[in-house]
Parts: sequence; structure tokens; C-alpha cells
Amino acid sequence: MDKHIDECAKVFLRDQKQLFDEPVAYDLDEAKEFLEDCMAVYCKDIKELREVMDDEGMDVSELSNDELLEQLEVFKLDNGGYFFVEG
Repeated sequence: MDKHIDECAKVFLRDQKQLFDEPVAYDLDEAKEFLEDCMAVYCKDIKELREVMDDEGMDVSELSNDELLEQLEVFKLDNGGYFFVEG
């Protein structure tokens, strides 16, 4: 995640409303801190995202890729990667 924290923080700051009713971060530094605190995980592709979510105990085996990407905890990056915000 360290290598991708800036990009993830920008996307999280922009799209955090998909996960929360009210903002939890108001600038990039707060977004970075939040992602670090909740141990967000960067995934280079959907296969890795599926593996990470499975490792975290989520039963994603029956979900299609589209359904997986609809999960509130999943954020898509502009570079084609994803990050997953853990509970």
C-alpha cells in the first residue's frame, strides 16, 4: 500500500461517501491516515482483490467480478488497480 498511498488517498477522499454517510477525511493527509489506520490493502487486479477479501474471511467465492466490485469496501483506482478498506 505504501507505494500507492497517494493515489488511494485521492480516490478515497473523492469516493468515501460510498462507504460512509458523512466524511471521515477532509484532506489528503487525513485520507492517508484513515487508510493506514484501517489497514487498507492495495490490489493490482481483481484476482488479487478476491484473494485478499477471501483471506480476510469474506465469502466472495459465489460473487461474480461485477458483484465483487460493487462491495462498499472496494475502491477502483484510475490505474486499473483496487484497494480494499478492511472493517
